[in-house]
Amino acid sequence: MTRDSMEYTVFQRYGSVFAALLVLIVLLLVVVSQGSGSFSYFDVALLSSGGATLALAAVGATLVILTGGFDLSVGAIISLVNVVVAFGVIPENSGFSLVYAVFLSLAVGAFCGLVNGILVAYLKLQSIVVTLSTMFIWQGVALLVMDAPGGHVPGAVSETLMGDFIPGLVPVSLLLLGLSMLLWCWIKRTPFGLHIYAIGGHLESAKAVGVNVGRTCFYTYVLAGAFYGLAGLFLSAQTGSGDPLVGNSLLLSVFAAVVVGGTRLGGGKGGPLGSIIGAYVLMIIVNILLILNISAYFSTIAQGCVLIFAVLLGSLGKGSTFNLFVKSSIGRVIAYKRGALVSQIDQQDRTLKIEPTPDSGQFEKITFFRKYKKDIRYSLPALICFFAVVIATQFFLGRNIFEWSYWNALIVLSTFLIVLALGQGVVIFTGGLDLSIPWTIGLTAILFTSWSLGSNHSLLYALPLVLLIGALIGLVNGLMVAVLGISPIVATLASNGILQGIALIYSGGTTSGFPPPLVGWLMTGKVLGVTPIVLFLLIFIVFSVYLLGKTSFGRHVYAVGSNQLAAYLSGVPTNRTLVLVYILSSVCAAIVGVLLTGFSGQASLGMGDDYLLPSIAVIVVGGGLITGGRGHYLGILAGVLLLTALQALLVGSNLPYAIRPILFGAVLLAAVAALKEKPVG
Repeated sequence: MTRDSMEYTVFQRYGSVFAALLVLIVLLLVVVSQGSGSFSYFDVALLSSGGATLALAAVGATLVILTGGFDLSVGAIISLVNVVVAFGVIPENSGFSLVYAVFLSLAVGAFCGLVNGILVAYLKLQSIVVTLSTMFIWQGVALLVMDAPGGHVPGAVSETLMGDFIPGLVPVSLLLLGLSMLLWCWIKRTPFGLHIYAIGGHLESAKAVGVNVGRTCFYTYVLAGAFYGLAGLFLSAQTGSGDPLVGNSLLLSVFAAVVVGGTRLGGGKGGPLGSIIGAYVLMIIVNILLILNISAYFSTIAQGCVLIFAVLLGSLGKGSTFNLFVKSSIGRVIAYKRGALVSQIDQQDRTLKIEPTPDSGQFEKITFFRKYKKDIRYSLPALICFFAVVIATQFFLGRNIFEWSYWNALIVLSTFLIVLALGQGVVIFTGGLDLSIPWTIGLTAILFTSWSLGSNHSLLYALPLVLLIGALIGLVNGLMVAVLGISPIVATLASNGILQGIALIYSGGTTSGFPPPLVGWLMTGKVLGVTPIVLFLLIFIVFSVYLLGKTSFGRHVYAVGSNQLAAYLSGVPTNRTLVLVYILSSVCAAIVGVLLTGFSGQASLGMGDDYLLPSIAVIVVGGGLITGGRGHYLGILAGVLLLTALQALLVGSNLPYAIRPILFGAVLLAAVAALKEKPVG
């Protein structure tokens, strides 16, 4: 190997790390120039301690991403560790307080990682839906441990972790990160470390050469959980108290740090060192905003923009997933035109099958069983469970289920998920996921109440403008996914952070204004004992069924979700379809934002947070396939009724609020496991 080729290899392997390091140095120079003009040990210790939590969490997330996975439970695990440490189980004045705290944090984090690992590695469930479910489960457990901020972290723990290992020379936080890197350097040279990269690089090839994929993924999630535990411990030392929701805001920052550090989403390239540098890049960006007297509300906007920008830079690299996909697609299109390629359409894609004609004599029988057999099979369990919950409501709560008032209230409470299910459903059917729903709801609700000012006349301009804002949000999401090739999770997660910042800036942290009385009447009024929104929902359901089952758009949605490349080669406008599904999703979220203001009487910050997991859960519970290509809106409707009836039962039984996210997460996991697509052959 020549010297030039060696230099190219080194740059190719570590170029993203060098780039992140260069950005970090430039940002540090900006901070110094805006400050006292010097950079003392105190500044080093302050920066090191300030970014340690994010850096440790990013290390754990990097390990999962290197295997091709995705861990959305990182923030919830950090919150759980935080409340456990602050709960009072650690002795205050014992010389072993720190040892006890470290052991407890590692144990809690590793256990959470162990659960994730079992579900992903051995039950073969998709990492995205598993960690999304466990995110809410761990969040619920954290709320059970401590339902409000409080508690106390032993002083010995805070003083030690926030202090110096060598006074005036090495802070403990820097030592901890250094030890983490030494551990990774050792792991990287073991078969386990090599297997991590092999699995992320090419799963089938790794299997072919004898890599134990299940065991490697399992250990990876456990190790990642241990790093989340350390992050939670360090956060506890910083705050000195517990907060069951403290880790929620870290999710966007963690993935931004990983991407900025050069780790490739999809696995096989990158490492924790770049993620640590990326974490400090993000922290210093926020510090610069504060130095420049820019509102802290801009921090999520900055992080979201940095995440998108870093992903786009990574997609320009040689050998990137985006470029490989483009080259592969072009090559296959050429081969197809030459007659050398025969498209293999997924058997689930009924839109591309040739159905018998009515003259065949078997049209009625074949149409029903071939077109609806799977839909009925996957949707029927949700319907059966729904009626079981309804009967349980009659038995345990004494609620008369034979009265119209019960069903009217149930349908009204289902309104928001019925509407969201269409938007999130079409996204999932194409193989994506829309994580921007919470703050699309929140922002549009805030805009609607501030523009309408409680006047019915203002509906003429306020409602169209809000729906237009929703469409623009979806357009941006769709363009990022379809045109720029950004992962749907990353694109919509970044979008959600940006929307959160915009909502906070626009509202100033407090909401004002009220919805028009007509919107309130629509959600709470009565006409002959029927709430007006019920009639709207009937029209909406008919429209949704027709859209997905009888239009070319619906057929294109299923085709793209079954096999995007095959759909493209078959003439389906894949990019246009992807853009349209994200527009539809955001418009549905905007409608929900408007309806929520009518139901509650006002808008509130974070009012959409409770609808992310349910909007996904109803798709899966209703028989939809989380990886796309399968699902029917009527099945999803059964899932909506099931989850709404279940929630009403829980509220009536006076169980703690924390039980709800735990139960929803468990129901989603059970549905995914029960309705998992069996391998062919």
